[in-house]
Amino acid sequence: MTRFALTVVRHGETRFNKEKIIQGQGIDEPLSETGFKQAAAAGIFLNNVKFTHVFSSDLMRTKQTVHGILEKSKVCKDLTVKYDSRLRERKYGVAEGRALSELRAMAKAAGEECPMFTPPGGETLDQVKMRGKDFFDILCQLILQEAGQNEPFSQGAPSNCLETSLAEIFPLGKTCASESNADSGAPGLAASVLVVSHGAYMKSLFNYFLTDLKCSLPSTLNKSEFMSVSPNTGISLFIINFEKGREVKPTIQCVCMYLQDHLNGGTETR
Repeated sequence: MTRFALTVVRHGETRFNKEKIIQGQGIDEPLSETGFKQAAAAGIFLNNVKFTHVFSSDLMRTKQTVHGILEKSKVCKDLTVKYDSRLRERKYGVAEGRALSELRAMAKAAGEECPMFTPPGGETLDQVKMRGKDFFDILCQLILQEAGQNEPFSQGAPSNCLETSLAEIFPLGKTCASESNADSGAPGLAASVLVVSHGAYMKSLFNYFLTDLKCSLPSTLNKSEFMSVSPNTGISLFIINFEKGREVKPTIQCVCMYLQDHLNGGTETR
């Protein structure tokens, strides 16, 4: 079995987020003062987590957020960020730069509702989903390939260290292999991946996890909460499992969704 952790963070707030203006891909707005503070707070919250890979959308608001997170890290400040256009926000075409209320009016005039409505020049939900699936498939291939190359060294401290650093701040519980190795023989984590992306894109990716890959949810989370849009710098954690030697879809366990502990004054002591 190969297991890895996937931590997904939405970018910090921009001025247009606050003003409810559609940004999509064409409006490359920087973080607001609040957004920079949110990114720094997320970085402090995650500062002891040992990430092995970092990916980000190549838009300014995500670049600034991932920089703010890594800047606060005690253990992976020098990790190289891989910027990937497949992690960009949904493209909203002619609605970009317009108020969200205008997008809703356009949808109503077309006899549809958001988010199913696709503005002229925009991406359909299926197109966004396929971008997410493509990124996730490539990510899984990368982790499996690296795990295969490192197999003789996969047991012991390094992989358990990845898991322990996550368990300090996330409710891993029964997903934590280091606590159950003696009984189950479950391996430690092969990798711990950080991804910084966008609200609508993340919602689409998580829908793919839930509907296509049958992601299991924590007992405290219902499907409607799972399918809501992340707040700015909301943090979600998934454990991805591949059975050894089986060419099948992975099993995914959601550990938590849209965690905001870092925004609630809980970052001072971390």
